[in-house]
Amino acid sequence: MITCYLRYIIDPDKLAEFETYAKMWIPLVEKFDGTHHGYLMPSEGSSNVALAFFSFSSLAAYEKYRIAAASDPECQAAMDYYKETKCFISYERSFFRPVFR
Repeated sequence: MITCYLRYIIDPDKLAEFETYAKMWIPLVEKFDGTHHGYLMPSEGSSNVALAFFSFSSLAAYEKYRIAAASDPECQAAMDYYKETKCFISYERSFFRPVFR
């Protein structure tokens, strides 16, 4: 299993737009056999950082999702929404593997 960690720098004046964007992606990751663990929106402290976590069975499964998402109409609609709203400024992506007991 591999978990993708996304750290967004968001526009604090566009929290509602970013939340809409986030809610668009949760079912899309699941559509391609991933498990979305949700988004974390700013609360106390920093007002411009949001996080997201989702997992795939392997890095190869994640790459398959990326390829499929590139031509999927719903994924393209989510990207178009971002382009229209500019609800985040940047993001960084890292991958982790879980360790269980």
